[in-house]
Amino acid sequence: MKVAVLGAGAIGAYVGAALHRAGADVHLIARGPHLAAMRQHGVRVLSPRGDFTAHPHCTDDPGEVGPADYVLLGLKANAYGACGPLIAPLLHERTAVVAAQNGIPWWYFHRHGGPYDGHRLESVDPGGAVSEVLAPERAIGCVVYAATELQSPGVVRHLEGTRFSVGEPDRSLSPRCQDLSEAMRTGGLKCPVEPELRGDIWVKLLGNISFNPISALSRATMRQMCLHAGTRRVIETMMRETLSVAEALGCPVGVSVERRLAGAERVGDHRTSTLQDLERGKPLELDVLLAAVVELAEITGVEVPTLRTVHAISDLLALRSAA
Repeated sequence: MKVAVLGAGAIGAYVGAALHRAGADVHLIARGPHLAAMRQHGVRVLSPRGDFTAHPHCTDDPGEVGPADYVLLGLKANAYGACGPLIAPLLHERTAVVAAQNGIPWWYFHRHGGPYDGHRLESVDPGGAVSEVLAPERAIGCVVYAATELQSPGVVRHLEGTRFSVGEPDRSLSPRCQDLSEAMRTGGLKCPVEPELRGDIWVKLLGNISFNPISALSRATMRQMCLHAGTRRVIETMMRETLSVAEALGCPVGVSVERRLAGAERVGDHRTSTLQDLERGKPLELDVLLAAVVELAEITGVEVPTLRTVHAISDLLALRSAA
């Protein structure tokens, strides 16, 4: 099994190191000091489950890697539309693209069935630019429940969780999903194949759609947002509106708002990825989290006034931070 990780940051390098440990032919594509450190010392993983070091091939040139069986996308979703020159050398006729992203993916309605089958969401696939680069039939969905961070170049600190749920857009238990799942498990990760992966997408999105933009607007940690009574009420409302959209799409979510909030509070003084991006001057990945659900509310006729308000304010923040 040949695996290319395009955008081997904290999550990508962690998965790549695990797959390399399982015996897969792994190629990490990165840049800068992180790439230099991985080339010299390998990927060092620091984890409560045991530290280890892996030495997969590392490069900044996808052409050096060539076609792979699986391409794991570690890029931010807002970079997908422009990744054509990077991903093209990695593709052969049957290459699967595993998008380890938060939010609503560009393939969401591919082989969805029902009245929205094949519908394209402008917020996540503007003008079809993402689908043109990443054909939906290549997509394997992936919902990440692991938390990692780059402690320093080449050093990944694994904080918690090892689950990477995967699934086909058409809900089939395909050989390519099963083979990937087996390799991930051999490498020490949990990787269930979920026929109804869209349910997992919405469960994770409940937290991302609310905590991520609010954290960027308030500069607050997870715990601080949960303990502030007014902010907690806003987050509860955002979650309930999100659940209404999911239900309108025929995808009931088997988790309560109260349980989701309790889990977030237990995380403690963690800064969301959106807040970290803001502090580092990076683009904010809000379209797939918030704009997409507002667009889904429009096509399903669901009223989401709080989501619309937070979207308007956070979108202005994103525009100003990018200026």
